[in-house]
Amino acid sequence: MKFAWIDLRIVPEAHRTAVIDAAVHSRISGVVSDDPALLDDLPPTITRVLLTEEHVDSPHLVTVAVHDQDQLDRLPSSSAFVQVSDDRTLKLACAAAERLDHTVVAFTDPTKIPLEIVIAAADGAPGELVTVVADLVEAAIVLEVLEHGSDGVLMAPQDATDVFKLARLLEVTSPPLTLTTLTVEALTHNGLGDRVCVDTASHFQEDEGILVGSFSSGFVLCCSETHPLPYMPTRPFRVNAGALHSYVLGPANRTNYLSELRSGSKVLAVRADGRTRELTVGRAKLESRPMLTITARSPEGVEVHLMVQDDWHVRVLGPGGKVLNVTELRPGDELLGYVAPEQRHVGLPIGEFCKEL
Repeated sequence: MKFAWIDLRIVPEAHRTAVIDAAVHSRISGVVSDDPALLDDLPPTITRVLLTEEHVDSPHLVTVAVHDQDQLDRLPSSSAFVQVSDDRTLKLACAAAERLDHTVVAFTDPTKIPLEIVIAAADGAPGELVTVVADLVEAAIVLEVLEHGSDGVLMAPQDATDVFKLARLLEVTSPPLTLTTLTVEALTHNGLGDRVCVDTASHFQEDEGILVGSFSSGFVLCCSETHPLPYMPTRPFRVNAGALHSYVLGPANRTNYLSELRSGSKVLAVRADGRTRELTVGRAKLESRPMLTITARSPEGVEVHLMVQDDWHVRVLGPGGKVLNVTELRPGDELLGYVAPEQRHVGLPIGEFCKEL
């Protein structure tokens, strides 16, 4: 679970009370100050972090700024702050992260390479790494570096609004989906239409794709081009997804039409076991091609439709992540899919009557 500490040291006094109240109400994990008086009245639900230049006796979590290995070796507390500005201090941060309960690191240079090195050094260590960030944008980046990210971030908010935004950022997760087995009922050749390839900025796993459907009630798990194909190289970032009118499932249970995707849009990558992750679209590539409609049905009787390019190299996933070429599908074949419990209005789920034909 990722967490955040709020740094009170440079919060304007006029906003300090509101920032503290926001941290308490949004359940921010910790508050940092160099003034113990500001920490004394905080509730026990918040970790009270006292940042000092030397160790002091305090009921709060004392975090001492360390500047060399000898100081780290003599440190009586289990928490330290390291300013990383060169190779020597980078090694000091790695040593602290490997042995202490809490290591707070700040980096003088904008590159994230030193943070990657500290994260790698601390991998498997029992302690927690907290990285100082300048704003919410950097916080989002730091929490995902090396697909692991810093355990926590330390940010000085401008006001209470920043605190609530940071809390929402920490809540962003990609929960698993319960996929279902669809049985193919019919295949229809439709003639020419416009299909969309979704090229993401990430590498798909072999049993991973995106959920696409002609109707908002059901989706088919479309396979990425991670698997080798004759006559062309693999494109592990691409899904040949379907006709431009189709829905694609994205984060937060929201859908978009394939026609709406642009560079920077978000889609949901889904694995055969239902695990999901958010991906960024690098581009959407639309071209006219012959089209094929797959009609399938869920065990509950929900009819699911998917219109895709009518070509052997376009594939969907079956149970267990089995790769299936769409032109070789036959009635009775099984596909992986997702049945949505709600109808959609402008991509959002809504409990209204809606019939799509």
